[in-house]
Amino acid sequence: MTDMAENSKSSIVITHHFDAPVETIWAAWTDPAIVRRWWGSDPNGVVTSAELDVHVGGHFEISFRDSTGDLHTCHGTYLRVATKTELDFTWAWKAEPHTISHVNVAFAAERAGTAMRFVHSELSGGSDHDYAQGWRRTFGKLDRALPHPL
Repeated sequence: MTDMAENSKSSIVITHHFDAPVETIWAAWTDPAIVRRWWGSDPNGVVTSAELDVHVGGHFEISFRDSTGDLHTCHGTYLRVATKTELDFTWAWKAEPHTISHVNVAFAAERAGTAMRFVHSELSGGSDHDYAQGWRRTFGKLDRALPHPL
């Protein structure tokens, strides 16, 4: 796993390498059963529901409980879906309904796994979340949830 980040006030960019094929990483982002195993920035948090309708115009809603017992629900609409290469969607928290941002996730197969370029933009400062740290912890959870070769 490698992880690099660029941050500005209005966006974060994280590049991350996964030791898994692009098909596995794509499924981790698009299959609700797999999303339930890794979503959320709290390493001890648990996904309570994941609904994903992965097509342009489709919606997603994911709820997770953190280790303090607080429930968080994010939701959005898919703007672009290019199988195994790109997801583009809006992002909002149920608790902050008027603070909408934008996420783009691009995947590229590499000889030793998958390169992911993650951009969370249009961050207006209206959210209390530390997105850069939160997404890095979330991708660490995804690394741990992936099947490991023998």
